[in-house]
Amino acid sequence: MKLRPLQDRVLIRPLERDTISSGGIIIPDTAKEKPVEGTVVAVGSGNRDDQGKLHTPDVTVGDRVLYGKWSGSEVKLDGEDLVIMKETDILGIVDQATATTPAA
Repeated sequence: MKLRPLQDRVLIRPLERDTISSGGIIIPDTAKEKPVEGTVVAVGSGNRDDQGKLHTPDVTVGDRVLYGKWSGSEVKLDGEDLVIMKETDILGIVDQATATTPAA
């Protein structure tokens, strides 16, 4: 990857949605919703507060995250569509251990 996000910005690879619905209907590209889930590709060093103290980001490379539908800016890097956004636009980290088991 040739892009290093600055400050509290995060570079995310959006996860692709299925092109076929659960009922077997093929969904065209024009009807697909924007992805709201992705994998963190790169993370900036963090931002500084008024006293100059560096606050490191809570996300790390490889985390699977949820973000707002219209958050960030879309960029194309090495032919790949990515999204760059501030860490505050990330809604949460998907925990892989609990994501595979249903809630009680």
